[in-house]
Amino acid sequence: MVLFVILVIAVGWAVDQVEGGGTAALPIAGTFAFGSALVGYFAGDKMALAANRATPIQKADAPELYRLVENLSITAGVPMPKVYIIPSPAINAFATGRDPQHASIAVTQGALETLERSELEGVLAHELSHVKNYDIRLMMIVAVFVGTIVLIGDWFFRSRLWGLHGGRSRERQAGTAVFALIGLVLLILSPLIAQLIQFAVSRRREFLADASAVLLTRYPDGLANALKKIHAHHQPVETANRATAHLYIANPLSGKTLGTLFSTHPPIEERINALQQMA
Repeated sequence: MVLFVILVIAVGWAVDQVEGGGTAALPIAGTFAFGSALVGYFAGDKMALAANRATPIQKADAPELYRLVENLSITAGVPMPKVYIIPSPAINAFATGRDPQHASIAVTQGALETLERSELEGVLAHELSHVKNYDIRLMMIVAVFVGTIVLIGDWFFRSRLWGLHGGRSRERQAGTAVFALIGLVLLILSPLIAQLIQFAVSRRREFLADASAVLLTRYPDGLANALKKIHAHHQPVETANRATAHLYIANPLSGKTLGTLFSTHPPIEERINALQQMA
């Protein structure tokens, strides 16, 4: 989180350097980041659920699913989260919310139809672990910061394209050319740096949630077998997008990533091996 704050400030500084110090980009960047964080904190979960077309359910709609979440919540010592179903044949799930008192768990229809009880319990325990470990808050705010950095960089390049930037004297341009160059490089690289930080945070929290799920179920094979099915029958979630992909238990997007460095999730094989070592 500290790295993201520093990066947002650095991006604002970079815009000021490239534009000659007349844009007040630094306070604008700070204000925009703070405002975005507030929106993400209080409404990010609702936006994520709506974007993935998740439908809330009651106990009568899916009794087994509801009971599993209920029992795991009691075991974990957290309030019962709201339960949602995503109308997708893919096998996947995600959790969201700002804290355990305002948490939601969404499961795809494909997971309900394909996974056995112990496997579904492992998936739900993984998601409930994200709730208990406050990963849902962390990843929501991280996503907001990534979006902020990308938007600031995009605004800068559009303003340059349209000529909406302040001018500088030739003498001042010569004196600050080095800083301007550094700022331009930072503006170009900052979205990539932000994404890499997000990916690193997301992958670490996935391993932690897997381990925490085993502590809840006492049965590593349940989650391991679920991950095997997800890996063998990989199908993208139609409603998923890059903004919410990191929330899912496994990559919900189609296509292969450009290696582990650019993936929001650790390789499923590594996660399965780690779980099997706990058995």
